[in-house]
Amino acid sequence: MTILQAIIIAIVEGLTEFLPVSSTGHMIIAQHLLGLPESDFVKMFIVNIQFGAILSVLILYWKKFLQNLNFYYKLIIAFLPAAFFGFLLGDFIDKLLENVVVVAISLLLGGIILLFVDKWLQKTDENQEITSLKALKIGFFQCIAMIPGVSRSAATIIGGMSQKLTRKNAAEFSFFLAVPTMAAATGYKLLKNYKIIDSENISILLIGNIVAFIVGAIAIKTFIAILTKYGFKAFGYYRIALGLVLLILTFLGVNLKIV
Repeated sequence: MTILQAIIIAIVEGLTEFLPVSSTGHMIIAQHLLGLPESDFVKMFIVNIQFGAILSVLILYWKKFLQNLNFYYKLIIAFLPAAFFGFLLGDFIDKLLENVVVVAISLLLGGIILLFVDKWLQKTDENQEITSLKALKIGFFQCIAMIPGVSRSAATIIGGMSQKLTRKNAAEFSFFLAVPTMAAATGYKLLKNYKIIDSENISILLIGNIVAFIVGAIAIKTFIAILTKYGFKAFGYYRIALGLVLLILTFLGVNLKIV
C-alpha cells in the first residue's frame, strides 16, 4: 500500500463512517479503483483508521465525555447488543461481507427507507433524555448494521428517532456510540495483527489516521447541518444510486470485493 492509496482510503473512511451511506459500499469501490493488494496489513489498515475517526468525535464533543458516569453507563448498555451478536455471528458476517450483491441490496433498501423515515418518525418528545431503555433499543438497531451495506450511522440514528429523539440528538448519540463500537473493532484488529507492523507500515497507519481524523471531523459538522435542515432524502437518493452502480458492475462481471 502506497501513501497516496492510504490517504484516499482514509478520506473515504472519514467521509462515510458517520454518514448514513455505508462505508462498506464505498470501500468496495475505492479498493477496486485503487487496485489494493490482498494482504493482512491492508485489511488491518482499513479497520485501524477508524481510530482517527473516533478521535474526531472525542475532540468535537469533548465536553460530553467529561459528564458523569451515567453517560458512559448508557453508552455501555447501547454497545452490549452489538458486542454480543458480533462475537456470536462474526464468521457469518464475514461471509456476508464477501457478497457484494448483499451490500448493494442493503444500500438500495436502506436508501428507500431514508426517503420516508422523516415522515414516519417525525414525532419527537420534549424530553430528549436518553434513558437506559432507549439506549438499549438503539443498541439493538446498531446490530442491524452488521449486515454489510446497512450503515451503522443510519441504523443508530433511525433507532434514536424511533425513541422520539430529534434528528440532531439521534445523530449525536450515534457518534458517541461509535466510540466504544469502533474502539473495540480497532483494538481487536490491532492486537491480532500487531506482528505485521514494521517501521514503514507505522508511518502509513499514522498518515491514514490523521487524514481520517480531519475528514471525519468535517463530515460530522457538515452532516449535522444538512440533517438538521434537510433531513435524510438526499442521502437516500445517493444510497439508491450507489446500490444500482454496484449491482450493474457485479452483473457486468466486474470483480468487486472487500480486501
